[in-house]
Amino acid sequence: MKQPIYIAGVAMTPFGRHEASIQDLAQTAVCQAVADAGIELPAVEAIYSCNVFGGMALGQVMLRDLDLPGLPIYNVENACASSATGVHLASHALAAGVYETVVILGAEKLTAMGGGTIPMQRNDYMTELYTRAGLALPAVYAMRATRYLHEFGVGANVLGEVAVKNRRHGALNPYAQTRTEVSIDEVMNSRMVFDPLTLLQCCPSAVDGAAALVLTTKKPTQRAKAVRVMASSIQSGKLETGCDDILAAEITARAARKAYAEAGVKPSDIDLIELHDAFSIAELVYYNALGLCERGEAHELLKSGATALGGRVPVNPSGGLLAKGHPLGATGVAQMVEAVWQLEGRAGDRQVNGASVALTQCTGGGIAGVDHAASAVHILST
Repeated sequence: MKQPIYIAGVAMTPFGRHEASIQDLAQTAVCQAVADAGIELPAVEAIYSCNVFGGMALGQVMLRDLDLPGLPIYNVENACASSATGVHLASHALAAGVYETVVILGAEKLTAMGGGTIPMQRNDYMTELYTRAGLALPAVYAMRATRYLHEFGVGANVLGEVAVKNRRHGALNPYAQTRTEVSIDEVMNSRMVFDPLTLLQCCPSAVDGAAALVLTTKKPTQRAKAVRVMASSIQSGKLETGCDDILAAEITARAARKAYAEAGVKPSDIDLIELHDAFSIAELVYYNALGLCERGEAHELLKSGATALGGRVPVNPSGGLLAKGHPLGATGVAQMVEAVWQLEGRAGDRQVNGASVALTQCTGGGIAGVDHAASAVHILST
């Protein structure tokens, strides 16, 4: 971005099952992010509140008790990419000079829905027909997985190894919902959800959490390293009228190309990635879409150890959605919280040594006839 935009403060609650209300989770994240930035709430000029299932004017409801001085609160919904979209919108407002300092909040309380498969679109007849036929999101990703195994002639264990890696990373993350390592046998022998995806290859859907960050045009002076938003790219899916390539992740590849061009970097310049591993196959598909490898080479990249902690480009050092959990509206910002902690050297036992450039990628929305409703890619740098 031409106008330098910095992340001055970040915070998140642990992800998991919380007795606390969504209001409490949201207020905790906002207050901690503001404190992390070394400022007071009155310095915040606007808040972008991001959520999927909470209902009308949720931001105002969640933050009412903070007694904010009537500042604008924008409610953002863009499926799983909601809070990544909030960062994108806020970045452009800052670049345009509308504000100097804003907060982006993502919050979700999925345990209130009772668990199970996340609902797909209810306002689209075509998606509703697909859902009635059994094409819930796990089934869609299972088709991708089946195609991957067939086209590249590999065994299903390669899918399980994604979960093994990310659970190993998540065991090091005190904010992750699941903090236990698993073996490949445990992953492959867990309950089948949609063949070939087993339960431990699917992100937890009964999870609550909130994450927040402070964006500003003022370079932070209280931090050893100032993390800058180098690129913010978001794209929507194109109408698919024929037989589409379900392994292409075209929308994410398109968003990534725009982000790389905006930041002036190449895939080889990235030191770590937080990506949308809602299901194990998603991580492999996104390796290719983000330019980490050529088509059909994702499983080899995984096997090489390049995407594990200590490898060339660690992917999901937080544990990703598979271990950390996926409270939809909070996920995009939570990915950036992890990226900032890594870039500032605050990630503890999961620290990626020497990291200076990070990429986050978040998709959202299962809609019939398009790849995804949205895909957001951000590149951060010190």
